[in-house]
Amino acid sequence: MEDKKEDIRVVVAKSAGFCFGVKRAMDIVEGQLAKGEAPIYTWGPIIHNEEVVANLERRGVKVLESEEELLGVRSGTVILRSHGVPKRIYDLLDARGIRYVDVTCPFVKKIHQIVQQADADGRRVIIVGSPDHPEVQGIVGWGDERTRVIGNLGDFLALEASGDLIPGEKITIVSQTTFNHKKFEELVEKIGKMNYSVICVNTICNATQERQDEAEQIASGVDAMIVIGGKNSSNTRKLVEICRSKCKSTYYIQTLKDLKPEKTITVRSVGITAGASTPNQIIEEVSFNVRRKFQGSV
Repeated sequence: MEDKKEDIRVVVAKSAGFCFGVKRAMDIVEGQLAKGEAPIYTWGPIIHNEEVVANLERRGVKVLESEEELLGVRSGTVILRSHGVPKRIYDLLDARGIRYVDVTCPFVKKIHQIVQQADADGRRVIIVGSPDHPEVQGIVGWGDERTRVIGNLGDFLALEASGDLIPGEKITIVSQTTFNHKKFEELVEKIGKMNYSVICVNTICNATQERQDEAEQIASGVDAMIVIGGKNSSNTRKLVEICRSKCKSTYYIQTLKDLKPEKTITVRSVGITAGASTPNQIIEEVSFNVRRKFQGSV
């Protein structure tokens, strides 16, 4: 979507905003709130957007941050977040008889199933992603003690050097759904040339790939690029990385108030994209006010 009114050209990515999994999760949470069956909890933040989570908290949705807090639940409903959770969390909830609603993204659930099947087939699972991300931690929780997480080729070579990996070992490689698509392809190609029996399943979400490709295309043709999303959002940080590789003046913001353009640059065109957990109203507010924010640089 392109708007050429006034002096500054503004291009907003068509793929910006809630992805299918996040929209589905939010719709289910809203449905639970509409029932009025308090209390309602979420296991971790429902999505990686501080504005959304704060709004839900104001409406009575409490975030559980630890298994100790989860064990303290005596009534109400626990909503399992869109990033997915380890198998032991389901087991704990079932054992305690705690009511829960699962809003795990279907694309993440598919990875859980792939990991379980690989284990059953005696294959080592390698997850490409960030070990600190809740989605990856959830995926690890469906594997066995041999499951490992790597973020780059160096991590894989370190496993080799430590003796953790055995030459000729059967390996199944999956990816965090929001990993950089091009980096994943490059990494898998290099591992595939090594002495292992490799099965690679590209589990990067199609929406993620489309979002990254569009962001790169827009950033390549504008003077300034704005990426909107939560500071803890993995897919948003990857968009920032991609955009900064093409546009030096890339701004990473959560809301309009965070946008503070440099006055020393000349801006005739601005691109806007947003992470998968960014509500449309925030995107619209930024796109509506972006010219005013940049007018001092024209």
